[in-house]
Amino acid sequence: MEHRNVRLNSGYDMPIIGMGTYALSDKECYDSVSAFLKTGGRLIDTAYMYGNEASVGRAIRNSGVPRNEIFVITKIYPSQFRNAKAAIDEAIGKLDIGYIDMMLLHHPGSGDVAAYQVMEQAVQDGKIRSLGLSNWYVKELTEFLPQVDITPALVQNEIHPYYQENDVIPFIKEHGIAVQGWYPFGGRGHTAELLGDSTLVAIAKSHGVTSAQVVLRWNLQKGVVVIPGSSNPEHIRENQDIFGFSLTDKEMSRIRQLDRDEKHDWY
Repeated sequence: MEHRNVRLNSGYDMPIIGMGTYALSDKECYDSVSAFLKTGGRLIDTAYMYGNEASVGRAIRNSGVPRNEIFVITKIYPSQFRNAKAAIDEAIGKLDIGYIDMMLLHHPGSGDVAAYQVMEQAVQDGKIRSLGLSNWYVKELTEFLPQVDITPALVQNEIHPYYQENDVIPFIKEHGIAVQGWYPFGGRGHTAELLGDSTLVAIAKSHGVTSAQVVLRWNLQKGVVVIPGSSNPEHIRENQDIFGFSLTDKEMSRIRQLDRDEKHDWY
C-alpha cells in the first residue's frame, strides 16, 4: 500500500490501482486513458475483444509519460488460441508501445495451454514481460498450472462486494500469484444497486468519501488490485483518490457480510 505497487512473481512491479477500458469506443478510450494518465494513473487494462488496443497505445504515445512508468495489460481471446503467435504480434502492432507488460488468456478455452506456451516463448523473445490468466478459478487453476513452465503472475477475476471470491483469492495467493478484480462496482446494470447499498453508503459517509471509493479501498485491503472503468474525468480522478483513508476491521467485516455469491457475468 505504501508504494502503491505489487511486486509480481515475474520480478516486475505493477500498480495496485488502474483503469479498465471494457466497452469504451475508440474516442472514449483515447480520452479516458489520456485523462487517467494525467491524474497519475499508470495501470491500463485492455483486450483484443475490446477493440481499443490501438486507442490505448495512441493515448500512451501522446501522453508524454515515459513508457517505462506505464503498465499495460492486454488479453488474447479463445478464438485466437489456435494461432497465438499471430495474436501476440497483432496486439503488439496495435498497441505500438514497444512491448507488452502483461498478456492474459481472456478465459479458459480449447487450446489454452498451448496458447499460453506460445506466450511463454514470447516472454523469452522479449515481446511480453509477464503472463497471466483471466477468469480462472480453483478447479481451472488446479488443472492448468502443472502444464505450464512460467507460473502466471496474475489472475484477473470478477470481484465485488456481492461476489467476493473469499475462497478463490487465498488459493491464488498461496501460489504466489497476484489477484486483480474486474467489475469492482458490480458491472453494467448492477452498479447503481451496489453503490447505493445502505452499508456502503453509511461507511462512505463516515469517511467523507463515495461508495465507489469505499469499494476500491475494500479491494486493496483484501490484497486485490483494481481496474475500475470510466469515461468520466471526475470519476477517473476520484477512483485514484483512495489512499487518504482506511477501512476498520469492523467495516471490512460489514462489507464481507454483503457477499451474495452473485456473479454478474458468465465467465
